[in-house]
Amino acid sequence: MPGAQVRAQRPQNPQQPKEDDPNAPKIDPKLILEANQKEIKKNVEKLYDLASELKAEVEKTNSVHVLSIAMLRKTDEIEKLAKEIRSRAKG
Repeated sequence: MPGAQVRAQRPQNPQQPKEDDPNAPKIDPKLILEANQKEIKKNVEKLYDLASELKAEVEKTNSVHVLSIAMLRKTDEIEKLAKEIRSRAKG
């Protein structure tokens, strides 16, 4: 038919495990939460260290005239780490 739209079907992947598969290994949600908590604590410590390093660098640099590459890299790293923490906190 000339005016008919043809829908593309997504190929199904039979090797992909389904959530209803009785043979799939059961994952304890408590273990996932504990792992997330440990990772969050580790990332918060690292975030604190990076922020402290950035603060020290800003204090010793006249950033009105110079914005160092190291400062920019550190802010990028802080941003990535903050996003990782937020993602893990959401679950």
